[in-house]
Amino acid sequence: MGVRSVATGGFGPSALATPANALTAARFLLTPPFIAVILVKGPSWPAVAIGSFLAASDIVDGWVARRQGTTRSGAFLDPLADKFVILGSLGALVAKGEFWWLPAVLVAAREVVISAYRTRLGRRGVSVPASGLAKIKTLAQDTAVGFAILPPLAPHHLGAARAVLWVAVVLSWWTGAQYLLEGERMGHKGAA
Repeated sequence: MGVRSVATGGFGPSALATPANALTAARFLLTPPFIAVILVKGPSWPAVAIGSFLAASDIVDGWVARRQGTTRSGAFLDPLADKFVILGSLGALVAKGEFWWLPAVLVAAREVVISAYRTRLGRRGVSVPASGLAKIKTLAQDTAVGFAILPPLAPHHLGAARAVLWVAVVLSWWTGAQYLLEGERMGHKGAA
């Protein structure tokens, strides 16, 4: 499972049972309760607490992975967990009437297309790293959700959350197009 590299003291690329992957698994497990809290309570401190843990664990698992060795499983599971958290929370916020359905669907469509494309590239042995702008896109998505679930801000600053969500939509599609172009470039390079 978790094969440690003797030379580096870290994990090899094929390792599965790693501390970083354990944090990613925690994000998968805590997302359904997060969605349930949003659906039941709407903007609330319990939602903020769980959402803060989910965001912090994403940062920490990236930090741990860089120190102990990135793995193919982590490269696949980490972005999948991000999508699970974001799409689930956006869906819950749409259901509660906090967000309009259109930006949520636009974000979801981008994430589904890129996930399918990433899987196709992975089968060919091609891995495209996330760009700096893609990390900003994720931050914009997290910020929009964060503003929407924060009780003191929700009634007065929901407009800010909605504006940030539209920024996230633009960044989502922009980075998606970049990812497709970079994937094609790397795919052709690998085939040559």
